[in-house]
Amino acid sequence: MSNVTHAPTDADSARIATSETRVRHLTHPTWWLGGVIVLALIASFLHLLFTNENMKWDVVGEYLFHPEILHGLWVTIELTFLAMVIGLVLGVILAIMRLSRNPLFSAVSWLWVWFFRGVPPLVQMIFWFNLATLIPETKLGVPFSGITWASWDTNTLMTPFSAAILGLALTESAYAAEMIRAGIMAVPRGQVEAASALGISSGKVTIRIVLPQALRIVIPPIGNDLISMLKFTSLVSVLATPDLLYSAQMIYSRNYQTIPLLLVATLWYLVLTTVFTLAQQTVERKVHDRPLIPVQKLTFNPFGARKVVS
Repeated sequence: MSNVTHAPTDADSARIATSETRVRHLTHPTWWLGGVIVLALIASFLHLLFTNENMKWDVVGEYLFHPEILHGLWVTIELTFLAMVIGLVLGVILAIMRLSRNPLFSAVSWLWVWFFRGVPPLVQMIFWFNLATLIPETKLGVPFSGITWASWDTNTLMTPFSAAILGLALTESAYAAEMIRAGIMAVPRGQVEAASALGISSGKVTIRIVLPQALRIVIPPIGNDLISMLKFTSLVSVLATPDLLYSAQMIYSRNYQTIPLLLVATLWYLVLTTVFTLAQQTVERKVHDRPLIPVQKLTFNPFGARKVVS
């Protein structure tokens, strides 16, 4: 066979010329005007930040690593992670209940989400802290039978730290439940049906097929929730919980250096936000790069049963 070479036509030449042409976007005069205004505002802010003597950066440096501030920083981190872990665990359970065909489970999950999304976390913290006025003694036993296995004084049980964890975690559980439910619903229904048709149990379908794929979808909003939770922890200062903000408040109530101590708290919040953001991006990359277990990876059992090959 002989190779036939065609000469380029006018249409081919025009296509090549078009593909090699680079589009040059024209600037508008308002862009330059807006840029000058933005730069002027940034310069004014930086000038105020570094030349205003009332900022007292020497005091900021003195208290940046103060033991009381570092202890408050640790309490803030502890509150953030405990509230997120408890909230996410409850959120997964609530999301699965919401998607259940059992109307009781679905209704209870909907009511939980409705209530804890509607009540502000600060109101919840104050309520849990004053729970002893409603229930003086907390009992563990069989309801309505009079059988009690253990009991605790509610005032002793409900410390400011416990009230803060409950208020933050229950609020997070409501938001996490909706995010996780949306992630689960985004997984193609055909994969679940195919796995069920191959004899895989519903629990294994949820754990090995649905949740890993939903995780890729919900990690970005959960990362945003983690950063929001970090900022919500500042609300616990109303309960006299020694977090970062409350520690700064206690110091400036003694030395009257209000602005420098607030700057100390601000700097630490910015540091934690940056660390959490970088951690979120790292987790996103690793989860997206990790291969999923395909539903089709199966072996056939001569006795009729099918099983997943791990």
